[in-house]
Amino acid sequence: MDRTSTSEPSSLSPKLSPNLSPKSLRTVAVIGLGTMGTGIAEVLTLAGREVVGVDVSDAAALRAGAALEAATARAVERGRITEAERRAALGRFRTATDPAAAADADLVIEVVPEDYDLKHEVFTALDAVVRPTTILATGTNALSVTRLAADSARPERVLGLHFFNPAPAMRLVEIVSSVLTDPTAVTAVTDLAHELGKEPVAVGDRPGFVADGLLFGYLNQAAAMYEARYATREDIDAAMRLGCGLPMGPLALLDLIGVDTARTVLEAMYAASQDRLHAPAPVLGQLAAAGLTGRKAGRGFYTYEAPGSSAVVPDALTPAPPAARAGGGRAVDRVGVVGSGTMASGIAEVFAKAGLPVVLVARTPEKAEAAKARIAKSLARAVTKGRMTAGERDAALAAVTPAGSLDALAEVDLAVEAVAEDLDVKRELFGALDKVVKPGAVLATTTSSLPVVACARATSRPQDVIGMHFFNPAPAMKLVEVVRTVLTADDVHATVRAVCARVRKHPVDCGDRAGFIVNALLFPYLNNAVKMVQEHYASLDEIDAAMRLGGGYPMGPFELLDVVGLDVSLAIEKVLHREFRDPGLAPAPLLEHLVAAGCLGRKTGRGFREYAKA
Repeated sequence: MDRTSTSEPSSLSPKLSPNLSPKSLRTVAVIGLGTMGTGIAEVLTLAGREVVGVDVSDAAALRAGAALEAATARAVERGRITEAERRAALGRFRTATDPAAAADADLVIEVVPEDYDLKHEVFTALDAVVRPTTILATGTNALSVTRLAADSARPERVLGLHFFNPAPAMRLVEIVSSVLTDPTAVTAVTDLAHELGKEPVAVGDRPGFVADGLLFGYLNQAAAMYEARYATREDIDAAMRLGCGLPMGPLALLDLIGVDTARTVLEAMYAASQDRLHAPAPVLGQLAAAGLTGRKAGRGFYTYEAPGSSAVVPDALTPAPPAARAGGGRAVDRVGVVGSGTMASGIAEVFAKAGLPVVLVARTPEKAEAAKARIAKSLARAVTKGRMTAGERDAALAAVTPAGSLDALAEVDLAVEAVAEDLDVKRELFGALDKVVKPGAVLATTTSSLPVVACARATSRPQDVIGMHFFNPAPAMKLVEVVRTVLTADDVHATVRAVCARVRKHPVDCGDRAGFIVNALLFPYLNNAVKMVQEHYASLDEIDAAMRLGGGYPMGPFELLDVVGLDVSLAIEKVLHREFRDPGLAPAPLLEHLVAAGCLGRKTGRGFREYAKA
């Protein structure tokens, strides 16, 4: 059989039964009854399939049965299924310790640990017992599906079927074809995924596929950031939860996935890409070698109540509670905000709602009044939605004093600039603030990517300058990145943290380098998504769906890029590339081409997608 040509995969091998359909996949064997295998078995039994769970360990089989009983009991309690449906589902599940139990299966799903030799052994054993038309699916997210298929006696029936954890809850399923896979097998498994209530995404065979291909690079960078002691594990995780709306911080997620598993995936990705962003951070190897593999071991980046527990307990690295760290700051009774845009008015609103008098300064009195009017509209919406009373709205609005000159900031205790993201503009402004604002006042910049120390050096009091990076929209987003330079005084840092607590924001500490925490982790992930499309590996819709459904992201990367603005995104990526000089951080050419063409996202009506004009 000639397998040298890859242009027509379906011609490489005999076709499976032309009558193959999801309805014909009645009996499914699940090989490996760990957390993932047990979850997949639950999904299949509840969908009416006969399921044979196979594991070499009798204990694993018993745990799987107990887990299925508990899960279905919870489903009855929550009204999702009836007791009769539960009993029927349990009756469709049986376990075995010999792969021969899969002999009558129409579909076999292998989810043993990520070790090629082990998976090869499983597939070899299955070749000897299953029917010629049985589809063999591997649940790998890091190893080559093509290699497993090529080593099989009948490669046309081998494909990847990558569920996400927890399988009953996560809707995404990645279906991975090799050049050897028969399309009828892909169609049957895709239709089955739809019948199971999942959202299948078809992808080619490369390590990580779509979701993990984007996710693990981000997780690796977070581990490297922690290893470099740039920020604490708590601050890194809080920054990504609160700044990006993610369900879990990256280090907590690494503990959930398993540090050893993550390292295996990254090793496979790096072997394929040679991208330094995929080279596993040394800390992952150190933790894995020490047996500190995350939740399953009771300790990883965090310490847990017991192996397998999700409850984090204090350890030697746990920071002191905020009350114990309080003190040593300067009094802040009056605040100034410079700027007239959305961010400036949002920050002024935050301070005013906390009862702090705010001087809002713009280039002209008219612009300052317009910014205050924007605050009034925002407060009115809050009243309409029941988030504040009319009295609270009136008090907050009365706390804002618009002004058209920096001279109005003479007596403020904290001055926060929120002007254009242009270093020359900011340096000029800080030089002017230095002359106007009283001695001892704190001067803060809201920059998201420029060096804070450059603003500090434009003044005669660099020790009083700090970064205070709010996120948009400032009234809603709880995160503030507090950025110390090498010159920032301790009491200035303490002051800003205390102010954050006063205005009910969550401060995270980080040093003065490009991107701080959130943008340094977020934008390389977005850039890698663009590269996937540029390389024709997957479509915009497939990638967005993969990250929303498989990663729990509130928005897919292309939805987010169009909202942020492609020009803004490109500028940040250029700053990161210039700062870290890593070839993997170079902006994707496709992003540069769209910006050059004026396709900047929602604000221009076209970015990666087209939008209706308002």
